[in-house]
Amino acid sequence: MMKALSIGWPSILVFILGCLSPLAFAPYHFWWLPILQFAGLFYCLESQKHSDTKLAFFFGLGWFFSGVNWVHISIDMFGGMPWLVSMLMVLLLAAYLALFPVLAVWLARYLGQHNHTRLLIIPFTWLLAEWLRSWVLTGFPWLSVGYSQLDGPLNALFPIVGEFGVNFVLIALIAWSVYLLKHKHRFVFKSDHRAKLIAAGLFGLVIVTVLSHFYSPYKETNKQVALALVQGNIEQSNRWQPENMMPIVRKYMALSEPHYADADIVIWPEAAIPIVEPYAQDILNQLDPIIAANQAALITGIIDYHQRTASYFNALVTLGLKQSADELGHYQYGHDNRFAKHHLLPIGEFVPFQSLLRKIAPIFDLPHSSFKRGEYVQDNLIAKGYSLLPAICFEIVFAEQIAANLKDETDFILTVSNDAWFGDSVGPHQHLQIARARALEFAKPVVRVTNTGITAIIDANGDIVEQLPQFEDGVLTQRLALPEGKSLYAQWQNKPMYYLMLLAFIAFVFRRYRQS
Repeated sequence: MMKALSIGWPSILVFILGCLSPLAFAPYHFWWLPILQFAGLFYCLESQKHSDTKLAFFFGLGWFFSGVNWVHISIDMFGGMPWLVSMLMVLLLAAYLALFPVLAVWLARYLGQHNHTRLLIIPFTWLLAEWLRSWVLTGFPWLSVGYSQLDGPLNALFPIVGEFGVNFVLIALIAWSVYLLKHKHRFVFKSDHRAKLIAAGLFGLVIVTVLSHFYSPYKETNKQVALALVQGNIEQSNRWQPENMMPIVRKYMALSEPHYADADIVIWPEAAIPIVEPYAQDILNQLDPIIAANQAALITGIIDYHQRTASYFNALVTLGLKQSADELGHYQYGHDNRFAKHHLLPIGEFVPFQSLLRKIAPIFDLPHSSFKRGEYVQDNLIAKGYSLLPAICFEIVFAEQIAANLKDETDFILTVSNDAWFGDSVGPHQHLQIARARALEFAKPVVRVTNTGITAIIDANGDIVEQLPQFEDGVLTQRLALPEGKSLYAQWQNKPMYYLMLLAFIAFVFRRYRQS
């Protein structure tokens, strides 16, 4: 028992390697670092006859605890929990997320039956574990290693196989290379079919990666949209206090007013109007004709409340011109040119077992933490004739949800957020990086509007065109080019990777059955 619980130097080493994870992602962008991290993990796995799942757990614990420890800021500052308790809660979250690497390693060992086959199989089991992480308990696919490759040589694969596929390619390149280096004598001096199969797989992945750089998923057009993105920089602690609600609205109006005449679309961030929509009718009905008179549209985040069902929705609504030929604004309460967030954030927007948990601590009883889900597939927003695919905050992480809502007429993807919850941490930078991945995957510009930053415009190549400084109020104006085209990933989504995974597992299970 004591031996099973002991922590040896390999566990310490892989934990330290995992703790380097923030450096691989924004704002540091050391895309090459995961190669060293996973090479170290896989080398240790190959060197250990036992305790491979323990190594996977410690690697995952370091990866997630270091990478998402910024979550403690919202728990500590706004959740009413002591600092130590908030860090313990993040540690528990990291321990839960570390179970997915454990599953990947255990399943690779089980299907391989002995250690020498484990690295051949692990790219497929890792992909399965990452897929499970994206939907179990509503999903938390943050820090998926594919995102680290946005500025590396694998970035051309994003519009073909998406981040999900890049994840697989990266893990396969590392795992199979470690196998060949660790067992090079098998490959050079013996007729080892596994080594030759892995070498062929590596060669194929390299060829596909090289060829992907010649793929262009879109074509330029003359179509443009004039945008004004408003970053209000409202402190989180002040947002829902009754005496601050009207001053916040007036601030957004004052920041926006100079840009009404020049912009096609003015955009405010998530829940920019801190008044539930039925009680904000005077404000919205006052804004609607002003925006329309300036030949513009306005999109704003707001909390909707359906009195009949006592349901809250985290929503986006449009005001002003719906079509470019319109002369009058089109807003009225309940109109269908709106979006209700589907993928809610656990604890922040819904509380599982809330009858029990709300009594335990303030973190489980935050304002507006009982939202209802919008539909998974909704119409695009229409603003002055432009078609926008909306995603609120956490939703931009879910590529398949974006794919399900992408239309042939979609001009760009709009994501709004309020990252004030996470202060001056790497969290907002990682969030922006994820938005960049969606732009590259779908070959569509992504417009990101936030309360405290980082408000940015991302082109169809996943590059940041312009951004506002964090923690400053301001307006980002830009004429955004709108290219045409639909990437291969937009057409296929993750289906090719699912089929590849399924075929691989059938082959591995059949092989194990024959050997047994």
